[in-house]
Amino acid sequence: MAKQRSIFEEVSDTAKPAATPGGVTRDRSRARRRVRIWLMVLFALVVTMIAVGGMTRLTDSGLSITEWAPLSGAIPPLNAEDWQAEFDAYRQIPQYELMNRGMSLEEFKVIYYWEWGHRQLGRVIGLVWALGFFGLLVTGNIPPGWTGRLLILGALGGAQGAIGWWMVHSGLQEGMIAVASYRLATHLGLAFLILGLIAWFVLKLGRDEAQLMQARREGDRKLKGMATGLMHLSFLQILIGALVAGIDAGRNYIDWPLMAGGFLPPDIWALEPWWRNLFENDGTVQFIHRMVGYVLAFFALGAWIAARRTARLATKRAFDWLAAGVVLQIVLGIVTVMHSSPWYIAIWHQLGAVLVLTLILRARYLAMYPLPQSVKGQRA
Repeated sequence: MAKQRSIFEEVSDTAKPAATPGGVTRDRSRARRRVRIWLMVLFALVVTMIAVGGMTRLTDSGLSITEWAPLSGAIPPLNAEDWQAEFDAYRQIPQYELMNRGMSLEEFKVIYYWEWGHRQLGRVIGLVWALGFFGLLVTGNIPPGWTGRLLILGALGGAQGAIGWWMVHSGLQEGMIAVASYRLATHLGLAFLILGLIAWFVLKLGRDEAQLMQARREGDRKLKGMATGLMHLSFLQILIGALVAGIDAGRNYIDWPLMAGGFLPPDIWALEPWWRNLFENDGTVQFIHRMVGYVLAFFALGAWIAARRTARLATKRAFDWLAAGVVLQIVLGIVTVMHSSPWYIAIWHQLGAVLVLTLILRARYLAMYPLPQSVKGQRA
């Protein structure tokens, strides 16, 4: 008959380690921090990519490489024979015949390296994403629920490469001296979508899920809605800005606030059918860009005034910075057009769009997830 055990008897003599308080939470926080750092690196690379892409467009360099070679294209010409072959290929396209006829090989090398650098940076971004994503995945450092979101970034990056070639291919067609403006807008729009997603992920990974859930209960729905509207409107303005760049509309009508001495530019509906004016008429496209800019400014002013009523200091300051960023971008836009869009000013206007979108996303984040704050108004 088995011996009856006392309810107070130790069932094992083996000592068991005590659970570390907060161990799971600490591991998840460490994983979020590692993903966040990786995303910050990607954010910096994408901003650089947007700047290099802008310079490639402003220097009319985007058509200097006439084929898409994802692997072999990573190596630039290494000898005189290779350079001559690339130059000969460029001389077969309409841009050379209609705009750059007589260009020397040395001049060609300048525009070639802008486009090659642009494509090379795209490869670097793809490599950084792949190494970071699979490295974090294998080591178990991707927080629960984040694998799909990070995978989407890689898919969008791959699509961006294909769209980039789709854009370049349009400029190689008969009679074209630049890429199609709507394809340029698609390419730039996707770049800003990727950038916006990265920025939003970085913001959300700054606090753990429990903190975000708690903060969301205290969010300001009105300010969130206004910031969301500003986010959509700013994205639309970025797309219109790409159309302006695509047809060099910023280099005409250099007076402000009027256009050629009037509120409306001359021949605003000159092209047939009428809808072509929305994409190909430089006066019409620039006029739309100006008007949407004014609407964005008034909307930002309204959001800033609404934010004055919140007791959340961090949220209020975020809308202060948002308003300041919009004002700065408007000033840059006016200066750019009044100087006929030289590259050394126009590139700052493009980077200003990056700043404005990032500030809008930050304001939206703090409206949705306000930071904890003491009774005296200091951050808890």
